[in-house]
Amino acid sequence: MYTLYLGNKNYSSWSLRGWLAAKLSGAPFREVMVQLSGVNNPEWRSFSPTMRVPVLHDGAVVVWDSLAIAEYLAERHSGMWPADPAARAYARSIVCEMHSGFSDLRNDMTMCIRERVDVRPWSPGLARDIARVVELWTEARERFGKDGPYLMGAFSLADVFYAPVAFRFRTYGVTLTGTAAAYLEALTAHPFLREWEAAARAETTIVDHDEPRVIYRDKLAALSAGGAAGAQ
Repeated sequence: MYTLYLGNKNYSSWSLRGWLAAKLSGAPFREVMVQLSGVNNPEWRSFSPTMRVPVLHDGAVVVWDSLAIAEYLAERHSGMWPADPAARAYARSIVCEMHSGFSDLRNDMTMCIRERVDVRPWSPGLARDIARVVELWTEARERFGKDGPYLMGAFSLADVFYAPVAFRFRTYGVTLTGTAAAYLEALTAHPFLREWEAAARAETTIVDHDEPRVIYRDKLAALSAGGAAGAQ
């Protein structure tokens, strides 16, 4: 049986990807939860070479980084990538784009599943990242999504890597239309995401550096003051 080390489910977007990949594989695995703290914990080196999560242990084999975990599992369990070569190439491309890019989206919209907050106006970089996600979702659905409600039709690793974005869009009130909106609804309704969300909402630990109302305290205060002044 695999062992998967994970951080707080409310906050840890990379842990979500590793966990979804493990669920998608269909293989049994044991979860080991560790507490995020905002700094590298030297004690984590006992199970993680980078002192980060997620980390997958398969006996003596240790696999770190969510994309490496996904590929390791996909080599051992069928159906995690699309079978069609063109669809598989596209899925891998958009997964790698997410894995290596979208820095403004990551930085300006930290994952906090139980929160709902509006931090507009968005920075130009964040607006570009959101537009690119919508473009990718729409193109994937239109080109490859005829056999199901997900990016490549059936639920795949492509959806795994965009799942945290779906939670972020809901947290920060990103309003979508058309194909992208329908996909967002389908993705957040998937049983795997609903299971993770329920666990995230059950957590009581607060990690300040990942809390939108802490990160955006000054901006939200200014927006609130501006709204109050406008109402007078």
